[in-house]
Amino acid sequence: MTRIGLLSDTHSYLDPKLEELFANCDELWHAGDIGNVAVLDTLRSWKPVVRAVWGNIDGQDIRIETKQDLWFDCAGMTIFMTHIGGYPGRYNRRMKEIFAERTPDVFICGHSHILKVMYDKKHEFLHINPGACGKAGFHHVRTALRFAIDGGEVKEMEVIELGKRGN
Repeated sequence: MTRIGLLSDTHSYLDPKLEELFANCDELWHAGDIGNVAVLDTLRSWKPVVRAVWGNIDGQDIRIETKQDLWFDCAGMTIFMTHIGGYPGRYNRRMKEIFAERTPDVFICGHSHILKVMYDKKHEFLHINPGACGKAGFHHVRTALRFAIDGGEVKEMEVIELGKRGN
């Protein structure tokens, strides 16, 4: 079993409460709009495995250390993570092209600042967007997710609410 802490859209603000909330996680995943390298460095100081993609606000310093798209296997599942993707029934053109060629078991994106976990029946994968845990944006509540992957299944999904955006 691999325990995951998933966040997105930090926009240079990493809530210190996440260190304790992700203490039992084996890996930390960031779905883009990191903001600055200090966020990545802090995440790496918390856990040895940090997987991250760059988002539309991320500069060259972040893009050097991350990728636009990340495909990887975790505990029997194929994961695809990118920042801008959309959601079932409303994927952007780039995602439609990618999914016409290859589909993951789990698709993770950020960008919308809206937490969504839903099954895509057409492509037969789980879509996950952890919302936004930073203070920049239009979201009202800062969110992240914690879950496990075990034997090819996503289990124990938990929504983490970090308080109002301005706090």
